[in-house]
Parts: sequence; structure tokens; C-alpha cells
Amino acid sequence: MSDSRPVVLITGCSSGIGLDAARTLAARGWRVFAACRQQADCAQRIAEGLESPHLDYADPPTIAAAVDQVLAATGGRLDALFNNGAHATPGAVEDLPTDALRAIFEANFFGWHELTRRVLPVMRAQGYGRVVQCSSVLGFTPMKWRGAYVASKYALEGLTHVLRLEMRDTPIHVILIEPGPITSRFRVNAIAHFERWIDWENSPRAEQYRDSLRKRLYAKKSTPDPFELPPSAVSAKLIHALESSRPKPRYFVTTPTRAMAILGRLLPMRAMDWLVAKG
Repeated sequence: MSDSRPVVLITGCSSGIGLDAARTLAARGWRVFAACRQQADCAQRIAEGLESPHLDYADPPTIAAAVDQVLAATGGRLDALFNNGAHATPGAVEDLPTDALRAIFEANFFGWHELTRRVLPVMRAQGYGRVVQCSSVLGFTPMKWRGAYVASKYALEGLTHVLRLEMRDTPIHVILIEPGPITSRFRVNAIAHFERWIDWENSPRAEQYRDSLRKRLYAKKSTPDPFELPPSAVSAKLIHALESSRPKPRYFVTTPTRAMAILGRLLPMRAMDWLVAKG
């Protein structure tokens, strides 16, 4: 008997947004391929009953292999792709080695593009499909110390917008989801990238690192940040993006994201600079 469930490939399913999305969609009757960067995380997803291809955005052969695995399992069908996995490299732009910028673009941008290009022909051939990109409030609002991540998300926003325009003459929907503060391991996972790339002790901003960025980066959180929402808030928007007959071009998730989108249209740039510089 053929499997009639709609098929979705989700990346970054080791924790946080990706994991919640995988579990939520599986519970709603989707056939979920919950991809992870580490094989150990794939094994955990498989143990709980999900299919989990190994996919590392910075490793193109794993992208090709993951798509082949999905298509082989489904008879060539893929209804939706949710690009999600990403990381941050905190630090001042003047302290950011160019190789660090290249590395984050491999994981947060080039790999997404590679995966998307591999699934678009499948969706064209079957006559339908949805590509959902998990961006960020930092995809349209800059913040200090986050230059590498902001750059990768700004690039993603621009490329996705153009792709959506170009796909207007096809049955493929291209959608952005804009989370803001979401409970996850994102900050903790950023520590390794900070320690690898940022020589903060020899920076002209060493005192600022010591008094500001490092305190927040290494802090043990006991309560959520203001306006922080659980990953399920993103999953709720993803459900609409995937299942609505007329999905929105973009979905704002948290209060700060909606506020920044409105203020970015209303305030002059100097006023916006003053506002975001305070955060």
C-alpha cells in the first residue's frame, strides 16, 4: 500500500525549532524527514520513530545524499522543504576574520541554496511544492555583535524574495518565517564559534566584550528572555505556511519581530539606529 501522507524535509532537527516542527508535523499526519547535522542526533530522531537523513549544510555531498534518500523512500515525492538549521558567530565586525564569515555563509546561506536547488526540479515535475525558509528578525533588523549572522540572514531574505518572484509562474510557494527570541540552544551553540574565531582579548573592544557580550553569551539562564516564546510558536506559523491554500509570503512570530517590522517602515534610519544600538 502506498503512503499517501504529505512529505516534508526539515533541517536542523537536533533541537529547538527544527525538532519541534518535526514532531508537530508528524503528529499532524505528515511524513517527516527530520535531517540533522550530526549522525548521533539522526540516531535519536530515528529512535523516536522519525526518518532522519544526515545533512550538513557545509558538506555538499551530505545534501545530495539526503535528497536522494528522501526521494528513494517516497518514490520521488517531496511536498515541502523547511530550511532551518543555522548558527551564529558573535563578535564585532572589525574582529571577525573573513574565514569566519565564509564559514557561516556555508552553513546559513550557500547550503540552503544548494538544498533548495536540488528540490525545486522535483516540485516542478510533480506540479506542486512549498519552500519555507526560517529567517530571523535579524534578517531585516541589525544588532551589534551579530554582524556575521545578520549578514547571512539579510542575504537569505534577499535571495528568497527574488526566488518567490521568479516562482510566481509555477505552483511552488516560497515563504519566509521570521522568528524573534525563541527558546533554544542557539546561544549556547554559538559559544564554540565565538571561541574559535574571535580573539576578543586582543580587540580594541576587549572591555566591551568582558562587560557585555561575554556576560550574556556565557550566562546561565534561569528564566526566558522578555518576549521569548517556545519553538511551538514557530511550528504554528509553519503549519499555516504548509497547509493553507493561500500561504502568506512571510510570517512574523514574536512581538519584537512584529514591532521591528513596523518601526523599520515608520522611523528614519537615524532613529532606528539609536533604537537598535540600545539593545
